[in-house]
Amino acid sequence: MSDPYYESRPQNSTTAIISLVAGILGLTFLPGIASIVAVIAGSMAEKEIRESGGRLEGENLARIGKILGWIGVALMGLGLCCALIFFVLVPLFAVAGSTTSGLLPLFAGLAV
Repeated sequence: MSDPYYESRPQNSTTAIISLVAGILGLTFLPGIASIVAVIAGSMAEKEIRESGGRLEGENLARIGKILGWIGVALMGLGLCCALIFFVLVPLFAVAGSTTSGLLPLFAGLAV
């Protein structure tokens, strides 16, 4: 005998689960690429759930995955800015500070 409640119960969206897992991975083991996957999969899952007509659920999973993905993207951007400052600007000013005429010798070859 089949249970009508069990048969009509909506299922979680697979794309929403992928978004959540990718969002978690983007903050832990696979920063960068997994965060981007989480944002894209979360958007796809929200659209899929909206268009399913009640057959799929998991809006919160998709939303949390997107939020974690955007946090991962923001942290990646912040890390890139810090790396730029540390590896480019700090050595540039360190070299400039060791010369007697400041930054002028560094940019002398750029003058046209």
